[in-house]
Amino acid sequence: MIAKRLFQKAVNHSQQNLKHGSLISADLDFQVAVHYGVPTTSSILAFDYVQRLLAIATLDGRIKVIGGDFIEGLLISPKQLPFKNLEFLQNQGFLVSITNDNEIQVWNLESRSLACFLQWESNITAFSVIRGSHFMYVGDEYGLTSVLKYDSDEGKLFQLPYRLSAKSLSEVAGFPLPDDQPVVGVLPQPCSSGNRVLIAFENGLIILWDVSEAQVIFVGGGKDLHLKNGVESPSEVDSNLPDDKSEHHLQEKEISALCWASSDGSILAVGYLDGDILFWNTSSAVSSKGQQTGSRNNVVKIELSSAERRIPVIVLHWSSNNESRADSDGRLFIYGGDEIGSEEVLTVLSLQWSSGMESLRCVTRVDLTLTGSFADMILLPSAGATGGTYKAGIFVLSSPGQLHLYDDASLSTLLSQQEKKPTVCAVEYPGLIPMADPVMTVAKFSVLPAGAKSSKGLSETVSVIKLSSLPTVAGDTKWPLTGGVPSQSSVTKDHTVDKVYVAGYQDGSVRIWDATYPALTLISALEGEVQGIIVAGSSAPVSNLNFCFLNASLAVGNECGLVRIYNLNGSSEANFYFVTETKHEVRKLPEQKGPQCTAIFSLVNSPVHSLEFANSGAKLAVGFECCRVAVLDMSSLSVIFFTDFISGNSSPITSMVWTEIINTRSYVKHPNHSETNVSVNPAEEIICIISKSAKLSVIDGGTGNTISSRPWHSKEDAIAISMYVIEENAVSGFASEKLPDLSGEENAAKNELVPDSTSVDNSSYETELISSELACAGERLLDALVLICCEDSLRLYSKKSVIQGNNKTIRKVKLAKPCCWTTTFEKDGKVCGLLLLFQTGAVEIRSLPDLELVKESSLMSILRWNFKANMDKTMSADNGKMTLANGSEVAFIYLLAAENDSRILESLPCLHDKVLAAAADAAFSFSSDQKKKQGTAPGILGGIVKGFKGGKVGHPMDITTPPKSSFNHLEGKFSKPPFPDSSPTDKNYEEAMELNIDDIEIDDAPSMAATSSHVATDMKIEKKTERERLLGAPDNTKPHLRTREEIMAKYRKAEDVTSGAALARDKLVQRQEKLERISRRTEELQSGAEDFASLANELVKTMEKRKWWHI
Repeated sequence: MIAKRLFQKAVNHSQQNLKHGSLISADLDFQVAVHYGVPTTSSILAFDYVQRLLAIATLDGRIKVIGGDFIEGLLISPKQLPFKNLEFLQNQGFLVSITNDNEIQVWNLESRSLACFLQWESNITAFSVIRGSHFMYVGDEYGLTSVLKYDSDEGKLFQLPYRLSAKSLSEVAGFPLPDDQPVVGVLPQPCSSGNRVLIAFENGLIILWDVSEAQVIFVGGGKDLHLKNGVESPSEVDSNLPDDKSEHHLQEKEISALCWASSDGSILAVGYLDGDILFWNTSSAVSSKGQQTGSRNNVVKIELSSAERRIPVIVLHWSSNNESRADSDGRLFIYGGDEIGSEEVLTVLSLQWSSGMESLRCVTRVDLTLTGSFADMILLPSAGATGGTYKAGIFVLSSPGQLHLYDDASLSTLLSQQEKKPTVCAVEYPGLIPMADPVMTVAKFSVLPAGAKSSKGLSETVSVIKLSSLPTVAGDTKWPLTGGVPSQSSVTKDHTVDKVYVAGYQDGSVRIWDATYPALTLISALEGEVQGIIVAGSSAPVSNLNFCFLNASLAVGNECGLVRIYNLNGSSEANFYFVTETKHEVRKLPEQKGPQCTAIFSLVNSPVHSLEFANSGAKLAVGFECCRVAVLDMSSLSVIFFTDFISGNSSPITSMVWTEIINTRSYVKHPNHSETNVSVNPAEEIICIISKSAKLSVIDGGTGNTISSRPWHSKEDAIAISMYVIEENAVSGFASEKLPDLSGEENAAKNELVPDSTSVDNSSYETELISSELACAGERLLDALVLICCEDSLRLYSKKSVIQGNNKTIRKVKLAKPCCWTTTFEKDGKVCGLLLLFQTGAVEIRSLPDLELVKESSLMSILRWNFKANMDKTMSADNGKMTLANGSEVAFIYLLAAENDSRILESLPCLHDKVLAAAADAAFSFSSDQKKKQGTAPGILGGIVKGFKGGKVGHPMDITTPPKSSFNHLEGKFSKPPFPDSSPTDKNYEEAMELNIDDIEIDDAPSMAATSSHVATDMKIEKKTERERLLGAPDNTKPHLRTREEIMAKYRKAEDVTSGAALARDKLVQRQEKLERISRRTEELQSGAEDFASLANELVKTMEKRKWWHI
């Protein structure tokens, strides 16, 4: 009884010595440092035609940016909401997105951060950027079209005074438009330098507006009855419409998609909710009588199907035919418009028509079968006049996260065939890290110590085997994305490999990447089969792998029990060892550069569950599903021992850990309870093995003998996930006190995490154990900790007690959720924390050794991922850095805040090429001057860009993407309302306004961001007298006699005389109400002024009585 109390006293004292860990919440900062792959929730595409960057918006608030040389970036919005619009500010390094809750966000690609955002009050229904400028059009549900400007110097979005309401446009055009008609499309007209914009309303009305002239150029849609039939087309495109149905169909048409169908903006293609597609000739002027243009040559209709019920036209894109001299010849890409219930396809029409749309001919129709559910598409125009090598094509995005390329050559071949649905092989995005073809089954991330042997060997391998960074597709066609600039640190000559990422696949292959910098580089791809040697099961899925930096060895285990050993140093040794349980063969292999397979071990046909190198790297322990363990000699490539079932346990092995016994004596008890002492040599390596059923065994790492033959397991049923042995000098907060004085009073543990109440059943065994402990009173009680992580709990033990078969816990934490994966990490060279991933996707960080909760998070908040089955198989961590894989995505997360500083951004490749941007602007300016002097100068921009990017070129649209300086004339136009005497007339925008003194304007320009014109205005104001600044200068201008046309344009209404009189009466009433509000406000201002004067007088009197030293 006394011995039992003494032992309990020692255990309680050890719990007090487990101080709180040094890890605090401020030390943690989850940051996504690396992300590869297309997100599975991708929904919208955008393309920068100069920088050649592709942006992909998702349904969960992320934006993926992809460039060349496997340069990728991930932008994560603070709001986990889908995006409904996404566009680049072309060649400026900014990306604009709009969320579902109408927040307009501007992203800085250089810093990979959110530059600014603006919350829009109404529902945004249309959005467009004037290409090459910093101006944006925003259309909303109330029919209002507004203009925004992004100021990159201030990093802010400004809403400019320029606004076009549906009512004001209808008044100017002389065409009635119902109130509250949403704007469904805003398209700046090509080749107009931003001067013209087309605005489409939901009811089918389309208006082409001239910003510089403040007038309507074209009106179409609505009740336009003059529909041109008789389109020359193949049988699959139906263009016939009965005359008696024309009026009904056009009156009820709702616009669902639209695009320009000519390079000069003279033809507009409009898709409707009923599946029709109309081509409008916008070059005809608006009628002087306020009627819509409706000649038979102005609008042509085509139908993809003659069925009565058709899918709405969802997407329309036009690509001009560079081989044709006719500006209107080209291809129309359509998603939708076919019969409801038909196969989901992307339709491509090759169209030809004469000038003025006198005749339209559909030459060919091709239906491209999609590999998944359609999400979006975007065109890649050919390099054309720039002289580049990139051909036209299209990117098609389908769900889930599949990005395919159809190049111009394939499309031309398809269109030349007569088959409606020919076989076409779309090229899938060649991601750096394959996830689905082949399927990744396991992954390992390792940080190499400075000067490691493997680091030098891998660095040499990288220099020798470095693959071409520019991916190629079928037919040796270059992948058309070339944007971004690699970091300077990743292209240095003296590059050393400090981190590696290894992945195993279902086909037995293994790939190795240099993960030293956030931009990974593929080092080598290893096939499952060894050249010239046939081994059964070599192509089985990889089940486990491990990497040893000490001897540059890679161990790969598969589902058939094979263990392959690779030498990553690229040595010239040509011997290959094939080892089974009964034989040991040596064969010769041809010499080769780079990693090579040196041995294959085939001991048992059971999946390999664990591979662990000894601390010295000289031995490798292999744990099989059948609960057998083999230890391999890495120098002689032979089997040291191969155990039978561990302690009669048939449960699969979950984890193994090599450790050393530091003490010179250790006493264990045999099952017959005799007092035989089993001696273990100093610094002897042992292996701690835990099975899935949470049964732990300890064996000698040299002989395979069981050290503690007494089965060790918890009384409670548990499923073990992982095990860690944390040495005393490697854990933060670990106590090293001696055993307490035996005469002292017994202390109870005060921590809420009390020891497990389970006890050893046999009292004699316990007494002998205590005697053993007391005999070593001069030694430390705890020389290391053993942490066992189960699905429902965390359990902390003393290593010595584990070796001796005692299952008494030092700490035990019950988990509220089932855990599936864990890892430990260090801070300042000490193990300080434990990360747990739960099956719900939740993440917890606990400090060590006290297992206190420090921080909670989730995969959803960090990466916007949901946890999926077997995700833990492809997770790995080392030195505070964690890697995860999900679907087609791979992410590297840094856990510690110290790792997430500016050095990460410096090592990341830049997503915006400033040199290329400056060269493109200079080339455009030079090209514009040449055009003025001697006509066009083709190929100038392409030649400059090609010189900077080593073949990276633009396309014709690059030349039509002018620099921001080309839009200075729009600054003045957008700085004031389009109609001088207009005010917002929409009832949803007209609110009760109180007149402030700042609202009174005396013929001055409205206040906005500083520009050259406003600087001049400010200089004039400074020269005025104080009275003029307050009261305004006298108006000496003489009345201007308006012409009849001006009066009619301003006051003419489409209604009759009665409605005109009613409108005038309403205006008078509004005027009277405004005067009354001004009068009331004046009285309030006068009263306030009197109060202020009284307060000032009192203040003066008070200050006069105070001495100077009181002030």
